[in-house]
Amino acid sequence: MPAYSLAIFDYDGTLADSFPWFCSVLNQTARQFGFREVAEGEADELRGLDSRQITARLGVPLWRMPAIAMHMRKLSAEAGDAVALFPGAESMLARLAESDVTIAIASSNSEAVIRRTLGRASAHVSHFGCGASLWGKSAKFKAIIRRAGVHRRRTIAIGDEIRDIDAARRAGIACGAVTFGYNTGESLRARGPDLIFDDYGQLLATLTA
Repeated sequence: MPAYSLAIFDYDGTLADSFPWFCSVLNQTARQFGFREVAEGEADELRGLDSRQITARLGVPLWRMPAIAMHMRKLSAEAGDAVALFPGAESMLARLAESDVTIAIASSNSEAVIRRTLGRASAHVSHFGCGASLWGKSAKFKAIIRRAGVHRRRTIAIGDEIRDIDAARRAGIACGAVTFGYNTGESLRARGPDLIFDDYGQLLATLTA
């Protein structure tokens, strides 16, 4: 029996290599919504901060967050092939499904964008919880768990950001972090996730053990 019956994945930075694209549209978004642009070389510093620290540092107006999120989803929908899955993501999902792990995705991105990027790999995903607000992912986790009919103790959320760890804890489920996404491995380890993965091989070895 696998270690977990339900694995809820984040999309951006966990399955999809979207950080370069995100950086390419960030300053355009800053100009449109009135927060500070990111200086050259500053993106690497921001990867060590959580989302609340980033919004404070850039002076993002919190009341505009819903509009900013909608704008980013629109840009993501228009990005086409600019964002692809990380190498090995498709085979990792297939292996988990073959091992009787139910796969779900919870993301602030749209289901249509995620399905487009996943392509045939979307067949391995049983549940989607999309359009989550920046700090509203725990509600998506709880809804997916109810739909899947799996106990929280048999569920793990896997993401690449500090806020993913925090959301999993609020939902009362285990949290795993991948170190190759938006937040740095150092900042993720400092938050103390239950599991941490430097690559999909480690993830598979743990979840299918």
